[in-house]
Formats: sequence, structure tokens, C-alpha cells
Amino acid sequence: MTLLIVAQAVGWAMPTSSAADHNQTVIVVVGAAGAPEYAPQFARWTGLWEQACSQGDAQFLAIGLDKGGTSSDRERIQGALAERSQRSAAPLWLVLIGHGTFDGKTARFNLRGPDLSAGDLAEWLRPITRPVAIINTTSASAPFLKELSAPGRIVISATKSGFEHNYARFGQYLAEAIAHPQADLDKDGQTSLLEAYLTASHAVGAFYTAAGRLAIEHALLDDNGDGLGTPAEWFRGIRPAQKARDDTTLDGYRAHQFHLVHSPTEKAMAPQLRAKRDQLELRIMELRDTKAQFSETEYFSKLESLLREIAQIYELTGTGR
Repeated sequence: MTLLIVAQAVGWAMPTSSAADHNQTVIVVVGAAGAPEYAPQFARWTGLWEQACSQGDAQFLAIGLDKGGTSSDRERIQGALAERSQRSAAPLWLVLIGHGTFDGKTARFNLRGPDLSAGDLAEWLRPITRPVAIINTTSASAPFLKELSAPGRIVISATKSGFEHNYARFGQYLAEAIAHPQADLDKDGQTSLLEAYLTASHAVGAFYTAAGRLAIEHALLDDNGDGLGTPAEWFRGIRPAQKARDDTTLDGYRAHQFHLVHSPTEKAMAPQLRAKRDQLELRIMELRDTKAQFSETEYFSKLESLLREIAQIYELTGTGR
């Protein structure tokens, strides 16, 4: 079959060649340092994200490290999101580095000038239809996860509660892991956001254990839109190994499809094809999790159909797998 015929057969459009479709965008926002010792740390973490973007050919934008201008950092964040809200198969990453506060009702990210609330950010993200990952590495960041959670969106917080308000180290370990080969837990040649999250969470725990201190931060990941989040200790390897008490679906499947630095196989695949492949893989995960609801024949019939569609995508790219 020709490329066009195969594409029509599996029901998706041919990829376009626009730069917006082919490049991920990473916006790193550095908040107010609060104390002089934090500024160089936040700058270093931002530098690690920039290096990862360079390796992954992703567009990188930093807000909060310059001397400022006529617009506040809050206004610059809003403008940057609005400029990148175009429909695209390429993910948009928003990384918040700094300090957060929570007064029992409203969670805020501390900026130079006016702060950013979780509600403000939720409103600005509403028009964006492209895949989005929001990573809040600050203290008291858990309310952002609940407020920003939505279907098809990944949200990570450094804390499990707005009342975990002390300095959070999670941002350091995540920045170090996001493109590091040692964080590639399934050894597929690339480090996913899920793998970086798990690696960073375990590093946070190891820090407090080594220091003989009670852990004061507990990261959460939400990518199923339920606003609850799943801690790293609920995973075995990259698979969720526990279920919530109400049998809610756990998180992690979508986050494992976000890679800032792709393997050679992934680089050869256009974003539209990768997005279709990812949808099919999520359907396989859902099918696997509900296997008990089907007869053996029905289960394997559904599985075979999905695997055939994925195989056709790899045939189109000529990569195989």
C-alpha cells in the first residue's frame, strides 16, 4: 500500500511539515528567589532544562532570570501561553521553579511582582488543545495539581498537600533526571517524564533518609484527569502496582509517552504519527487493565486489532520495532 492509502486506511491525516507541529516547547518560569542562596540553585536547574531542550531540539523559553522589563513576569507567562496555544501534536511543557504558598484556600506561585494563582493558570491553559505537561516543583504545589487536572493533561506537583510549605528539592532531582540515561528505567533509549518523576521522587526520599530527617515533600503525578495524583511508591518499575480504594484508574501511562529527548526511532516518527501511536498504546493499557471483563477470545481479538494499527504506523515510518 502507498503511504497515503495506508494513512487513509487507519483513519488519520498525513503529517504536515509546519515547525509548530514538529517542535516541542518548554517554558521554564523561575519565581522570586526569596533568599540569595536560592537564586543560583534555580538558575542551575533552569540550565539543565535548557541543555535537555538543546539535546531534544525543543524550543526553550526562560522567564524570570533576566532583569525584567515593562511587563511583569505574570503577564509574560500569560502571553507566552497564548502565543503557543495553536493546535499541534507537539507537546507544550510548563515548568515552575521557585517557592509556593497556600493560605488554606488559594495556592500561589511566588513571582517577581504579582504572584500567579492556580486559578489564573487554569484559565490561561483552557484554550490550549495541544498536549500539555505542567510541572510545579515548588513548595505547597499540590493544589495546583487538583486545579489544573484535565483529560489529556499531565500535572506534577512537588508536594501532596498545600501545607507542605518548606523548600522543595524535587525540582533539582527532576531537572537532573529529565534527559539522563540512568533515569531510562525501561531501557528503551529515552527517558520519559514518568521515569524522570519516579527517579526524582526516589532521590528526594534518599536525601531525607541519608540526612536522618523526616521527609517534608511528597511529589504527585496526575495524567488521568481525576485530580488525585499518584505517589512514586505506588509504582513497581514504570507500572502502577496499587489501586486506589475506590478503584480509580492510576496515573503514569500518558506521562510515559512524554520524552524531551527522543530515541532515534522516535525522532524518525512525525508528531502526528507518534500521537496516533500513543492513543493506540493507551487503549492497549486500558484493555489490559480491564482484561477480566472479556472472554479470552474477545480480549486477544481486540488486542490484535490494536497491535496491527500500531504496526502499520511503524511501517509508514520505516523504523520497525
